[in-house]
Amino acid sequence: MRLFLSACLFLCVIQLTKAADGGSDSGSNSASSAVPSGNYKLQPSDLIKVQVYQEDDLTREVRVSQDSTITLPLIGTVDVRGLSVQQAETLIQNLYGKDYLVNPSVTIVIKEFAPRTVDVEGQVGKPGAIDFPQEQGMTLVGAITRAGGFTRLADKTKVMLTRRMPDGQLKTYKIDATDIIEGKSQDLWPLQVDDSIYVPERIL
Repeated sequence: MRLFLSACLFLCVIQLTKAADGGSDSGSNSASSAVPSGNYKLQPSDLIKVQVYQEDDLTREVRVSQDSTITLPLIGTVDVRGLSVQQAETLIQNLYGKDYLVNPSVTIVIKEFAPRTVDVEGQVGKPGAIDFPQEQGMTLVGAITRAGGFTRLADKTKVMLTRRMPDGQLKTYKIDATDIIEGKSQDLWPLQVDDSIYVPERIL
């Protein structure tokens, strides 16, 4: 009887240990997936947490403004336009290290992503706004695929991509998508947030 009870107790301990290990693994995975890649480029309306190691009074949650700036203690307004998370961390470290701290260590965590889309119109299956993947890129053909693909009347050789340039001006590119689809072109045309794509109709 004692042997039976001892065996049962041993099995219970093993099961509890496995459950604890499984729970910790799951938590680790979810935490790592919540932290964006350092290559992610900050966008207006992103909510970020800026942490300075061992300087809790400098930690702030701030939203990136429409002109791509944030405001932080001591260093004031910081322009993060076009910067990745890693680049913004380095910039803020340098600003704090210049006049205020010795060898500061800065970490940026995305708390909330701003909504972002690209617009696909014309001869595609489902015209309209396409959600832009938060931490991943998207190509021209990828966006068209998400919009239902080309219709049978689409002119794939004259796809129009309109993009707002850093100076605020709009620029339109005419792209032969057949070269991309057939692997003849190395330029896959990675998209930027708020790009607009128009697929014209073939002239029969």
